[in-house]
Amino acid sequence: MNEVVATKILLFGFLTLGLCGCSGSDAPSLGQVSGTITLDGKPLDHAEVLFQPEKGRASLGETDGEGNYELAYTGTSSGALLGPHKVVITTARDAFSDESGAGNDRAARPEILPARYNSKTTLTAEVEQGSNQIDFTLTSE
Repeated sequence: MNEVVATKILLFGFLTLGLCGCSGSDAPSLGQVSGTITLDGKPLDHAEVLFQPEKGRASLGETDGEGNYELAYTGTSSGALLGPHKVVITTARDAFSDESGAGNDRAARPEILPARYNSKTTLTAEVEQGSNQIDFTLTSE
C-alpha cells in the first residue's frame, strides 16, 4: 500500500472515529484555531490539516497560498474541541473530475511531506478556550 493511500485511510479513520459520541443537542466547547504552515521556510499551500482529539470529532482545514489555515468543526461551526490533539498535515490528494462541465476538475497531487507529519505523525497541539494561533514550521529532511 503506498503512502498516499495509507494517509487517506488514516484521515478517513480519524474522521469516522470523530463522528462517534457527538450526537445530542448540547454543542461542545470549541476553541477557534488558525495558523500558518511553512515547509523549509516557505508557505505550504493547499495542504490538508486535521486536528484529532483523544475523544470526539476531528476538525479539518486547508492552507491557502500563503500557508494560512483555519479549522472547521462541522460545515457550520469553526474551531476544534478543547484539549490535546494529534495533528496530521498532508499534501496528497486524488484527482477529481467534475462531470458537470463546470470546470472544477483538479489534478492529483503526490505527498511531498515526510511521513512524520501525516501517516506516522509526531505532531501535537493543545487547543484552549478562545482564539488559538497554532503555527507549524515543517522541514523536508
